[in-house]
Amino acid sequence: MSMAPGLESVKHVIAIASGKGGVGKSTVTTNIALALHKLGYKVGLLDADLYGPSQPGLLGSTERPMGQDGYILPMTKGGIKFISMGAMNPSGKAFVVRAPIAVQAIQQFLTKVLWGDLDFLLVDLPPGTGDIQLTLVQMARFSGAVIVTTPQRVAAEIAKKAPDMFKSVNVPILGIVENMSGFTCTHCGEVSAPFKRGGGEAMAHELNVPFLGALPLDPEIMMSGDDGINLMETKPNSHAALAFVALAQKMAESLKVADSLGLTLEAERIETNGVAISVLWKDGSKSEVDAYSLRLQCPCAACVDEYTGTKILKVDSVPLTIRVEHFNLVGRYGLSVRFSDGHGTGIYKLSSVKEMLKKSAEATLSV
Repeated sequence: MSMAPGLESVKHVIAIASGKGGVGKSTVTTNIALALHKLGYKVGLLDADLYGPSQPGLLGSTERPMGQDGYILPMTKGGIKFISMGAMNPSGKAFVVRAPIAVQAIQQFLTKVLWGDLDFLLVDLPPGTGDIQLTLVQMARFSGAVIVTTPQRVAAEIAKKAPDMFKSVNVPILGIVENMSGFTCTHCGEVSAPFKRGGGEAMAHELNVPFLGALPLDPEIMMSGDDGINLMETKPNSHAALAFVALAQKMAESLKVADSLGLTLEAERIETNGVAISVLWKDGSKSEVDAYSLRLQCPCAACVDEYTGTKILKVDSVPLTIRVEHFNLVGRYGLSVRFSDGHGTGIYKLSSVKEMLKKSAEATLSV
């Protein structure tokens, strides 16, 4: 199973997300990328915040992307390959388009950029949960997500929406980052907490996910972002740089743990002979579901009432001889199937497919 063409040589795609704007997500993304590069990883950065792209400025790049044989070559700064709408729109004018056009731009970033061999591709998501986020999780097989929040209770409460979205699409939460946690006076060394402390750690505990660490409200971080300066090179032993390196190490370790524990249900191979779909799961088990049963369980709005969850598909409208004509993987969580009756709008969660097979097996044993 391969990822979308532009991501074929990328080992891990990691989402950096937040529930709301203003928590420093993009700054955190930039510095995690630079810290991972310092640790010896090959790193790319996709700026998916189309309406407010900030990565060119944070990285200190004025370069524009070049084309090659119908594909886009990413820019490189500080050892990081990156792509951003900000680099394609040097005028600085607002990117004023409706969601369908923005989604098309994201699709190009995923499929038309020649990323090459990467250990990590960090995706700087726009805040919230909308069309762009949904497009990304459907087109790219994310290895995990990192959630950025600030210590305040209101920020942490809003940030909880992001883990809900990722869990619903089978993407593991690698951890929570608490940004702007404490301010150290550069004159006396006293630490104060203008935005409180502990909100991110409490959120991680509540959601039972790793707490990756707290980042200080540090003037050096602010100035490096404003000036596009790489802290890992200019002040590698500063408290800020060391904090980002520690955070990057914890994120990489959390990813290894998620992989070793099999925290996500993922298919190794999916095949069809038309009569049924067979699935080889990554744990080595195999499953098979016939086309008729699969069609009856279609979760789309034409088959299930969106508000009540009541099935509205009429069983007698589905022919017993129905076949699977085609299927596509949707991100790392789902399966889109087109049937011989022309129906093909449903996205089946892999977890639902496995549950369907389990119930079918239990019914067979009880006969």
